[in-house]
Amino acid sequence: MVEPGGATRTRSAVITARAAASFEPEGRSVATARAFVRDTLQGWGFADIVDDAVVLTSELVTNAVVHAGTRADVLCLRSADGVRVEVADHYPEREVPLQHPDRAYASPDHEGGRGLMLCAALADRWGVEYATAGKHVWFQLALPARPVGTRSAGPVVPDAQLPVTDTRVRVAVLQIDRQGLIAAWNEDAEQLFGYSADKATGRPLADLAAWPHTPGTGTGIAEALRLSRWEGSYGLRGADGRVIPVYASHLRVRDAAGEPSTVCLLVQDTERAVLQTPARTAAPADPGQLSETRAGDPFEVFIGSPAPDDLDSLLQRTVERARDMLDGDAAFLLLATDDETELEVRATTGLPSTRQRFARVPVEAGTSRYGSARMPAVHDDLTAVPGAVPLLNGTGMRSVVTVPLKVEGRLTGSLGVAAETPGRYSNDEALRLQFAADRIALAVESARLGELERLRRGSLSFLVEASDLLAGTLDRDQTLALMAQMTVPTLATWCAVYTIADPASEPLLSYVLHEDEELIDGLKALLSRMAPPEPAADQTVRHWTAPSEAARQAALRTSMRTVGLGSPHDHTSGIGTTLATAAAVAGETVVLPLMARNRVIGMLTLGKPAEEHFRQEILELAEDLSRRAALALDNARLYSERMAISRSLQRSLLPPSQPAIPGMEVEVIYRAAGEGNEVGGDFYDVFPIQDGTYGFAIGDVCGTGPEAAAVTGLARHALRLLAREGFGGPAVLERLNAAILDEGARSRFLTLLYGELRPQDDGGAALKLVCAGHPLPLRLRPDGTVEPAAEPQPLLGVMDDLELYEEHLTLDPGDVLLCVTDGVTERREGTRMLGDDGLADVLTTCTGLTAGAVASRVLRAVERFAAEPASDDMAILAFRVPEPRQGD
Repeated sequence: MVEPGGATRTRSAVITARAAASFEPEGRSVATARAFVRDTLQGWGFADIVDDAVVLTSELVTNAVVHAGTRADVLCLRSADGVRVEVADHYPEREVPLQHPDRAYASPDHEGGRGLMLCAALADRWGVEYATAGKHVWFQLALPARPVGTRSAGPVVPDAQLPVTDTRVRVAVLQIDRQGLIAAWNEDAEQLFGYSADKATGRPLADLAAWPHTPGTGTGIAEALRLSRWEGSYGLRGADGRVIPVYASHLRVRDAAGEPSTVCLLVQDTERAVLQTPARTAAPADPGQLSETRAGDPFEVFIGSPAPDDLDSLLQRTVERARDMLDGDAAFLLLATDDETELEVRATTGLPSTRQRFARVPVEAGTSRYGSARMPAVHDDLTAVPGAVPLLNGTGMRSVVTVPLKVEGRLTGSLGVAAETPGRYSNDEALRLQFAADRIALAVESARLGELERLRRGSLSFLVEASDLLAGTLDRDQTLALMAQMTVPTLATWCAVYTIADPASEPLLSYVLHEDEELIDGLKALLSRMAPPEPAADQTVRHWTAPSEAARQAALRTSMRTVGLGSPHDHTSGIGTTLATAAAVAGETVVLPLMARNRVIGMLTLGKPAEEHFRQEILELAEDLSRRAALALDNARLYSERMAISRSLQRSLLPPSQPAIPGMEVEVIYRAAGEGNEVGGDFYDVFPIQDGTYGFAIGDVCGTGPEAAAVTGLARHALRLLAREGFGGPAVLERLNAAILDEGARSRFLTLLYGELRPQDDGGAALKLVCAGHPLPLRLRPDGTVEPAAEPQPLLGVMDDLELYEEHLTLDPGDVLLCVTDGVTERREGTRMLGDDGLADVLTTCTGLTAGAVASRVLRAVERFAAEPASDDMAILAFRVPEPRQGD
């Protein structure tokens, strides 16, 4: 036998009554055992210790019938000192745990061993007896020591610690009839509130009461007056119009004729100690026990010590204690939203585990709603009032009692206990549950606010990170992917993004993501077969039931086809995949509009798997994210459209095809500076003129970007037109100079190398060159000699009168003519610059290379000269006369 603290188990006290019962290993036995112990102790007149006995019995019987899986035997023994309850299981060959003074029996966060912890916390004495055929756990609860005739008593305290009252304590006594009218009004009531008896009697109490529990002043107090007993604070409006805070105790009575009425005792709220029911004090603990003392705090008396630290654990323990206290089959707790319009399911026991978590129900009365979530309510038979408690629909529960959780008169939640049999609860149980709710309301609200603050801090961090990611790209597809990846799995289990190109277009399914990658294809196929959600211009979250319905229908068709009942034309995927997809989308699905610049550009759809719901805080966070994502998506769209237009215009400034000259090797490399620019201030062109003569040009307009590109287009098209009109090189450039100056303020100066090339029958090529302020072309001979191929002349776009001349040059077989813009020669790194000499050195190494290889080597040398990307446009144009092949 094991007993904490080394105490010996004894039955020396005279046993005056005993009761015993056995319970089979099934879930219903736990509730039946609680009822047995409650009925037994109440029959013995031990109401003061019933709650503790029921809680301990519930835990110990649960260990026996649920965890050990054996029959549980419960024995109650009454003596003059109190009650001993023994619970025995029949689990054989159990290992006897070793004891140590510093060893804890269990952790309050784990199911195993929690019964022994409760024994240590609540019982005056307890112990465990191990045998080969099972185990006995016993606990003893002592009755408070009271003088004869005393129902409750407190200790003697110093006078300085006594409650403070006025010199003359006034207790107003009111009697309220069946209709809620004041039937009696004593002298103290006249003194407290200023109304004489003849002025007060006959008036509804609701006219005077400032009831804190409802927005109006009638409904709440009218229901409270029908309870068998009620105790608490409210206000009473005096004759001078001031609201006087009072503490009240209501008792429902009936007269000899059976007519009910309510007797109300009221004192000023500062003197509430006169009427307030004292908290039950615990007997001092045995020094040999593990626990130091039984908890005296009302909250810990109900919850147990130590209390859970996190909100979810606190709520779960609350519903378990409430269920045990009222011998219920199920219990639930809902928390109110900030505006007190809805209640959100946060904890249940005895109900389907997760099917209702975070589901929301409205607070106010109406069809399929709670009759009143702001006041205690008792439903004797839910089948008579279908939908009175939506949470219990389809659960088999018949009777239920619900009470509000309130902090400073504000509704913060609702606590309910339900049973499978009708008529289980009355106003007495409602009052007991309300007292328990009052004990834990403040702690629950404090934990809820702490959780909300942590969630909001996390939300801000999440939104900051999301904004940074969305701002970091202007690519539409990447923006869609980011939207989905940020929501899954942080906010939802799956996500689908629909986009709308213009107001006349249908929504297009653009991106689908699920936290399980294997379900993405099935989910995408399901959503593709169904109509998209209707676009809505409002910013509210909308629920969408179509995906879950479509998934269920698909699963049904697949199942029927599997058993040979379906249509042979149903070509759906395998039953496993279909059922997995159905489960994935069977929970709550919401649609958030993507609004940008007063237009709906898409919809963000978030979903949960079967039986799961979204938290209100998560939906609010999703709304914030959708607004940011919509703007990022629209920015990406506008950027893509602008880039498409820009590229189309820029491509029109480039030669339509790669230049080719018979008998010559020609290579062009062009790089425009600036993101998204295909054409800048540098340009090139190679084009046929007439009779085997080809014109070519390479130039550089002052500046880069679209402004420089505009002059580029003018120069390139003017060169072609003038050259084909038969003008020579100097005349072409002089007329182009005039055209540039005609642009006025938009004009830009231009450096240009223009030439005409004519292949010769002997394999060489005759050239005519005009170099107007441009970097000089370089000639590479087969022996590695590099030399300038022209002389510098004035640039264009600066002076009206230009005197340009044409230079003649013949390229021999194997010769290379290299033409570049200043983006090549002015490549810099710090104070170093590639320059004309550096370019000549690079060209010297290109002997024997083709025109393409020469251009590539020059580009590679320019890129390697500095680590930073080039900041100027760059064009490279290379001509080479092929050497005759051997045997030609």
